[in-house]
Amino acid sequence: MTEPNGSGGIDEPIELGVRSQAQKVKQEYTHGELVKVGWGKNQSEAEMVQMMLLEEGIPTTVRRSAGFDVPDFLAAGPRDVMAPSSAAEAAWAVLHEADLLPSEEVGEKDSRGRAFRAFVWVLILFLSLGVVVIFLAEVVS
Repeated sequence: MTEPNGSGGIDEPIELGVRSQAQKVKQEYTHGELVKVGWGKNQSEAEMVQMMLLEEGIPTTVRRSAGFDVPDFLAAGPRDVMAPSSAAEAAWAVLHEADLLPSEEVGEKDSRGRAFRAFVWVLILFLSLGVVVIFLAEVVS
């Protein structure tokens, strides 16, 4: 976007927020490889997390989660919020304080519960398949 000058011409382009965002970043958080520090169910939720971290001086980037890298999804689909490794601990602390990260204990219980439920469904599927096979064997003979 550009701004007109007083003579009816166009002066320099206006940078909409980029400069102010860059000024918020703390230099000690800019080093290291990118690591996943958060996520969002869609692009707007991930951008909200990104702005929350920027307010604390933590630079981040948002990218599509693995397996959902389909441009046809547009803004839908989960997103990963990535930050430099030097900022990871601070980012996790900010997100944990805002209750956007589950505690480790809850995550472990959830994953064990999901695994158990998946096991039960597979067991039910195999038992149902066995009943159908036995029934068909009786009908055919």
